[in-house]
Amino acid sequence: MISDVAPAEVKAPGHFGRLYQGLTTIDFVGRKRTWFTISVIIIVIGLGSLAIRGFNLGIDFKGGSSWEVLAPHTSIQAVTTAVNNAGLSNPIVEKLGSETYQVSADLNALSASAQLDLTNKVVDAMAKVAGKNVNQVSTSAVGPTWGGQITNRALEALIVFFIAVVAYISIRFEPKMALAAFIAMVHDLLVTVGVYSLFGFQITPDTVIAILTILGYSLYDTVVVFDRVRDNTGTVLKSGDMSYGDMVNLSMNQTLARSINTSLVAILPVFSVLAVGAYILGATTLQNYGLALFVGLMSGAYSSIFIASPLLAVMKEREPRFRELALRAAARGDHAVLSANAAAKLSGESAQRQRRSTASGQSSSTSATGYAIQARARKPKKR
Repeated sequence: MISDVAPAEVKAPGHFGRLYQGLTTIDFVGRKRTWFTISVIIIVIGLGSLAIRGFNLGIDFKGGSSWEVLAPHTSIQAVTTAVNNAGLSNPIVEKLGSETYQVSADLNALSASAQLDLTNKVVDAMAKVAGKNVNQVSTSAVGPTWGGQITNRALEALIVFFIAVVAYISIRFEPKMALAAFIAMVHDLLVTVGVYSLFGFQITPDTVIAILTILGYSLYDTVVVFDRVRDNTGTVLKSGDMSYGDMVNLSMNQTLARSINTSLVAILPVFSVLAVGAYILGATTLQNYGLALFVGLMSGAYSSIFIASPLLAVMKEREPRFRELALRAAARGDHAVLSANAAAKLSGESAQRQRRSTASGQSSSTSATGYAIQARARKPKKR
């Protein structure tokens, strides 16, 4: 009996389904000009702002004075108005935690007596607005020499980090991968400092720590992709069916779901810190650290996918053996970005062909050996 019920149609997976089933075929390397152009535009805008506006450095870098007071029943606006009326120009008022307020300003241009007089006025104003005694307002000062030392130490830490990263990747992988990872990290650094300059965000020691953190994160994501590239170089690329750029595309599609998951897991908590801690609860100290992390993580996720790997493909395809592969693939006209599943099938077929070829070679060798033995047996002996 023949059933009249039509077979159920298999619904094609959506974008997220394709991503997590290994079916994506995004041509990252083929669109490298688009990715590079976007990065260049962002970096140029940031560098332009840096040349015109410079950085908004905290007192730890440029020197200055700061005052803190516990004031549970006031606001940032009230404290700002009070210190402005006391004669303090361009103060930076921050809320530390839920009840402590910090005011900082640069007084280095004033004489010692003028600094002392203005400091006393600011202490009186903050004590009055907080409803406290003047002895409950703490004062601290950072000289410009100390600020210069902090700046030099931050630069030294950044240079040591770059040297260690390049040395590790050169030994663990290869120098061209190290160069691509280094350029990606410089990209993240330039994007982050450009955003800070463009929007006037204050740079503090917390910002420097956050930048080193995001560079480490960006490096981790890049190394994950490069590790897959190295594995595919020893397997899929040996079949001769694709160019180095196609193999890099395959590697990125294979690790794309992991890269997105890793980025989201890192970015969402930082966004929560910014949204809840800094803006809802008013803990502005979290803003300096969280903001650098958020901007840097976004840039690091972008550079790991759209900068480091396409740049590696550009450098590697200049080598003679990989340039020959690219020319051979272009001559065949069969350029296509394989999905992870398709590549797995291709690897299986290549392995089967290699096993058949090896077995055939062994049979031929055995037959030839047997023929040689028989020939020697038939050869007449000399008398």
